[in-house]
Amino acid sequence: MVSTIVVGGFFGDEGKGKIVAHIAYAEHPSIIARGGVGPNAGHTVFKDGVKYGVRMVPSGFVYDKARLLIGAGVLVDPVVLDREVKLLECGDRIGVDYRCSIIEEKHIEEDRNTERLAKKIGTTGTGCGPANKERVMRSAKQAADVDSLKKYLTDVSQECNAALDRGENIIIEGSQGFGISLYYGTYPFVTSKDTSASSLAADVGVGPTRIDEVVVVFKAFPTRVGEGPFETEMTPEEAQKRGIAEFGTVTGRARRIGYWDPKMARYSAMINGATQAAITGLDRIDPLVKGVSDYDKLTGKVKDFVKQAEKDAGVPFTLLSTGPGQNDIVDLRDYKK
Repeated sequence: MVSTIVVGGFFGDEGKGKIVAHIAYAEHPSIIARGGVGPNAGHTVFKDGVKYGVRMVPSGFVYDKARLLIGAGVLVDPVVLDREVKLLECGDRIGVDYRCSIIEEKHIEEDRNTERLAKKIGTTGTGCGPANKERVMRSAKQAADVDSLKKYLTDVSQECNAALDRGENIIIEGSQGFGISLYYGTYPFVTSKDTSASSLAADVGVGPTRIDEVVVVFKAFPTRVGEGPFETEMTPEEAQKRGIAEFGTVTGRARRIGYWDPKMARYSAMINGATQAAITGLDRIDPLVKGVSDYDKLTGKVKDFVKQAEKDAGVPFTLLSTGPGQNDIVDLRDYKK
C-alpha cells in the first residue's frame, strides 16, 4: 500500500498531470483523488497521442483502471464537470464528495467584474474566490444540493481510507502551485486557499499519518500566469531567444518565464514535506535530451543541472521529464531508494 501526493512546487503549470499519469501507470492505483481549489487550474495530459486539457476531472483519468474522485475541499463547477465527463467518457468512474461547494454563475460574474480580482490580482475568472468566500460564510450550495451531480455523489474520505485499509495504492493530485498558496504564496497575489500537500490530504480526507510519499513537481524554467512577484523572471526577449513560449490551459494568457529558483525550491520542498521531487522541461536545458528515458543518455549539461537542483531543494530528484510525451521521462525511483 502506497499513498502518494503530487503537488506543484512553483507557481503552477509544472506538469503535474504528466507526473500523475506516469506514477499511475507504474503503481496501478485503485483511486486517483483530486484536491486543490477548483476549475481555475488546467492540466494538460496526453492519452493515446491526443492532447487533453482538464479542469475538474483528475488528470489521472488517462489510467483507465482507477476510480476518479473529487475531494470535499474542491470547488465544483457542474457545467465544466459535465463537459469534461462527456468528452472523456469517464462518467462511470467519477465520484464527487457530497460536501464539495458549488461554483454558480453569480460567482463567475463576481470574479470577472470585481476590478481588484480581475485586474490587480489577475484571477482566472472562474468564480473560485467568490465561491470560497461564500463557503467561509457558510451559505454556499453543496454538491448534495445539485440534481445533476446526484449520480456522482460519494464520501471521498471513506472511499480513500477504505482503499488504504485494503492495501491498495492511491494518488492524491494537486491542482495549483505552491507559490500561489493563500498561506505561503506571494500574498495577495495568490489563490483562495492553501495549496500545500497538507491541505491536499485534508481536501480528500486522508490523515497525515497515512501519507507515504510527497512528490513535489518543479519546472526547469518556472512560469507564472497573471500578476504577482516573480523573483527569477526573465525578460520576454530572453524567453523568446530561448524558444520558450507558453500559454495558460484555462485562460490562454501568456505565461511569464523565469530562471530556476533555488531558494523557492528549498522552501517549497520544506513546507510540502517532500520525500522526492520531479522536474519537467529538461529538454529546454538541452534540446538534445528530448524524449530520452535512460539516465545514461542524458547530456552532462542536464545531469549537472539536476544534481545542482537536487542540492538546492534538499530532496532526491527521481522523475526527470524530457519532453511532453508520456514516455519522455527518466524514472529513478527504484535507483534512489
